[in-house]
Amino acid sequence: MLLAADVAALLVAFFVTEALFQNSPGGTLGNTTRTVIFVLLLPAWVLAAKLYGLYDRDEERATHSTADEVVSVFHLITVGAWGFFATSWLVGLAHPDQRKLATFWLLAIVAVITARWAARTLARHHSAFIQNTLIVGAGDVGQLIGRKLLQHPEYGINLVGFADDDPRELRAELDGARFVGSTDDIARIVESRDVDRVIFAFSKDRHEQTLELIRALRKRDVQIDLVPRLFEAVSPGAPMHSVEGLPLLAVSPARIPRSSRLLKRSVDVIGAAFILALTTPVVLVVALLVRRSSDGPIFFRQERLGMDMRTFTLLKFRTMFDGTDAAPHREYLKHISSADAAPGTNNIYKLDRSDVITPVGHWLRRMSLDELPQLINVLRGDMSLVGPRPAIPYELELYAPHHFERFLVPAGLTGLWQVEARAHSTFAEALDLDVLYARSWSPGLDLRLLLRTPTLIFRKGETG
Repeated sequence: MLLAADVAALLVAFFVTEALFQNSPGGTLGNTTRTVIFVLLLPAWVLAAKLYGLYDRDEERATHSTADEVVSVFHLITVGAWGFFATSWLVGLAHPDQRKLATFWLLAIVAVITARWAARTLARHHSAFIQNTLIVGAGDVGQLIGRKLLQHPEYGINLVGFADDDPRELRAELDGARFVGSTDDIARIVESRDVDRVIFAFSKDRHEQTLELIRALRKRDVQIDLVPRLFEAVSPGAPMHSVEGLPLLAVSPARIPRSSRLLKRSVDVIGAAFILALTTPVVLVVALLVRRSSDGPIFFRQERLGMDMRTFTLLKFRTMFDGTDAAPHREYLKHISSADAAPGTNNIYKLDRSDVITPVGHWLRRMSLDELPQLINVLRGDMSLVGPRPAIPYELELYAPHHFERFLVPAGLTGLWQVEARAHSTFAEALDLDVLYARSWSPGLDLRLLLRTPTLIFRKGETG
């Protein structure tokens, strides 16, 4: 479907451009000849897309979306469009029209991204998209993965169950999941239940026994995933090295280099100023509504911790009644910091304090408009557009030692936790995602998270 989407999008971009510039000079090429040449070159476009990895990453399901490949699509079409016109000019077949080139380039980028999004949307509504998945290992890690899969139906994964020789009792959030056998039964389970994917998430089996299972499954048409040992220290983009064929997984330092921090800061200032200017009418209306909805200040101010644990005053539009006690939130954080913590209503980890939220506050939170004043924090340098959640000082007592790595990067308005998990994770898991962002930071990651944030806000606004 992605291949068909790419071809269709490129053809649409080409024919729309031809229609818009039908009277422009084309060198020695006529319209029909140009069309034939473009169609004949489409396999080259597809091959280039394959080399860019644009057909290879959807099996990741949980981590890949169209927003993640915007940069790759932009680069591929830029190189392809200029390459096509430059080649035509060099061989004397066409006189390049810069307006025509720019039009095709822009249309192709928009069309390909839109078509890929539509293809993925259609695919995820098809029964063939569903992956029957078996988790090997029902300990803490295996059950954690199972819970995350169940809480994200958009991944298209049907959890068949767990296989373990000595399973632990399943957590309450795994209601409906069950044990389907021991590790000796895995081959039979895969065959009888039409399993498409097997995730090895630690078990008490011997190393050699696990290797035998993996070798046996590799002979079948089954996707195999392994949770690495010490996975808490490994980022998703960790490079692989080797010594005489022995693979080594690199664990890079988390701190952002100075040149990258300058780039990140430049994007923050330009982006925050642009968004603030664009939303000024909304900000003024919201400020008036907050003022008229209840007694108290327009802004909620709270001490938070940013990069290097520097304190700053975070700004939000006030959504609670003035004078609301923070103690219940502090106690709730202690409750959900445990790995055994159970979610509340709607299967989410979020304290229900609807009795202290103003009528306007409910709407502001649903649309995330209460966060807009944090753009001022971004301009001040307290925060970045993308980064870990700004920490409240009393949260530190719940941190594990590795959680302090989140302070190696600036706190953010949006981030990995907000995009990937939202309120579906425990407090400790949210901190782990913040640490993962710090370890995995790159300009491309920031761009992907920024592109995905508006969609999530809109979806949250629809569902309330």
